[in-house]
Formats: sequence, structure tokens, C-alpha cells
Amino acid sequence: MWIADGWKDYEVIDASEGEKLERWGRYLLIRPDPQVIWHTPKTHPGWEKRNGHYHRSSRGGGEWEFFDLPKTWDISYGNLNFHLQPFQFKHTGIFPEQAVNWDWFGEKIRRAGRPVKVLNLFAYTGGATLAAAAAGAQVTHVDASKGMVSWAKDNAAASGLAGAPIRWLVDDCVKFVEREIRRGNHYDGIIMDPPSYGRGPKGEIWKIEEKIHSFLQLCMEILSEEPLFFLINSYTTGLQPAVLSYMMNTEIVPRFGGRVEAQEIGLPVSENGLVLPCGASGRWQSSSHAAGMT
Repeated sequence: MWIADGWKDYEVIDASEGEKLERWGRYLLIRPDPQVIWHTPKTHPGWEKRNGHYHRSSRGGGEWEFFDLPKTWDISYGNLNFHLQPFQFKHTGIFPEQAVNWDWFGEKIRRAGRPVKVLNLFAYTGGATLAAAAAGAQVTHVDASKGMVSWAKDNAAASGLAGAPIRWLVDDCVKFVEREIRRGNHYDGIIMDPPSYGRGPKGEIWKIEEKIHSFLQLCMEILSEEPLFFLINSYTTGLQPAVLSYMMNTEIVPRFGGRVEAQEIGLPVSENGLVLPCGASGRWQSSSHAAGMT
């Protein structure tokens, strides 16, 4: 498992009975997590001193209960700064486990020894975009939500990256890649964090199990002649690391060589030493950057 253990402003303190107790900067949140099926005593005082608690509804969805929590606050990861805000579906505006991937491709970019163009698809509030830009890449950030792109721009400004070479686009990711193919544009690195389910601007239905393979094939057409890396994230139960590995090995390796690895990603739980699983990632890297870099 790849573990995001470099955080100072965030930690999973404890996890039990379908919930996790997290520290986000100065504030403690309790949020549901379907992976936490074990039952251990909730003895840490933070369970009672939480600032926010998201309660899952038996009818689907849920709602927040707040205890002295500001509407917005900030945390940082290295030199990257993120605005947080509790909103629907229990989210806060960042997925901390992805920091393990930010470190991975950031190192690739820094060691490339050449200009690197990165495409971040389904880019959300820009964690991966900022990590790539901070490492020196020119980044194209694409998300279908205008609000998420605006949030990402604010995070860039807070991180001192307002003037970085980032192109911000509100667009359907599939349609954008199709247009990039027609334009003849290419990228040295591609990051994608597709949703399990979604709808396009004209009602098109996206189901990751049905669409991800054909979309990967589409993205192959916009990789440069000497690509650096390709990252696919999945929070869908049916897309296990082995599936991501097979898919990338059959599509990317025959054309570009290199190496594929796929693992669960996770966060350490400080109270009991466990690691909380948080989805899966598949990573492809070019042969020239594979040696000694995992």
C-alpha cells in the first residue's frame, strides 16, 4: 500500500464503527467511512470534542452537525495551501490520501531535466494541479464544475502559484480530450481522478467501469512522444489495483514501454497504528525514470 504519511496539518486520529476521527489543522471532524467495519472502543477524547460531525442518513446522503467550526479554514501540505469547507456528501475540498501521489509525480517532474506539460482531468479543487505546478510543470486543469475550478484557483493563489503556468478550464473531460486530439496537442504527464458515476453537460451518463478503458485509449492519443508518467485514481470498489494494472499494462506499455505499478492508497491511523484504505491508484512511468523511483 502507498501511504500518505507526510502530513503535518492533517491526521486520521482514530477509526471505529463506520466512522473516522480526523484532525484538519486545528479542528476535529467525524465523517463516515465504509471501509471502517471494525469496532474498537472510542476512547480518544476527540470523539466527544469534535467540531463537526457528518451523520449518514438511512435514506441516502446525510447532513453536517457543527460545534464551533468556521465556515472556511486552511491547511497546508509543504508549500501548498488549501481552503477547506464542509459541503455536501461529507467532503471538505481535499482528499489527503492523494498526497502520496503528489509526491510521486512531483519528483518525476523535478528530475525530468526538461519542460513538462501535465494534464489533470476531473481535477476537482486542484491538489494535483498545484503539486505539479510547484514541481515546475506547465499544467492544464480540467473539471466540469465551475465552482470547483474557482476553488482550485483560490488554492493556487493561497499557495503562491497565481502566476504559475496553469490553464484553468471548465469543460467535459472526454470532449476536451477529443478536441485536443484534433488540435494535435500533447502532454508529458496525465493525471485522472474520474468519478464513479456522473453526468455530462448534455445528460451523458458516465459509469467508470464502462467508460474508463475507452477513455484511457483516447488519452493515449495526446501523450507526447516521450511521456513521463500516467496516473489513474479510483475510489470505485470494482476497480481494484490489479484491474488498473492490467488496463495500463495492455494499453500504455506496448506503445511506450516503461513500468506499471498499482496499489491501494491509504492514511495512517495514529491511535492504533492501522492504515485506513482510501481507494487505489495505477501508475505508469517511463523507462528512463523508472529505475530507483517508486
